Amino acid sequence: MNARVGQLLAEALGLPADERSALVVALLDSIEGSADASVSEAWRAQIRQRRQALAAGAVKAAPWLEAKARLEAL
Repeated sequence: MNARVGQLLAEALGLPADERSALVVALLDSIEGSADASVSEAWRAQIRQRRQALAAGAVKAAPWLEAKARLEAL
């Protein structure tokens, strides 16, 4: 990851969860370029479900360093 991407990531991580979710949707839309709109809609539905679960307190957000470590362990 270059310095610019790192800076953008740090700024994005400082946003509230609902704004980060909206950012994720916008970023996915910008790179998908797929003719299959169902994939994009599936991502949106998944993001909506997760955002609702977070807002309802059904799940807890993990700190970035913990999430990153779990991803790297895969």
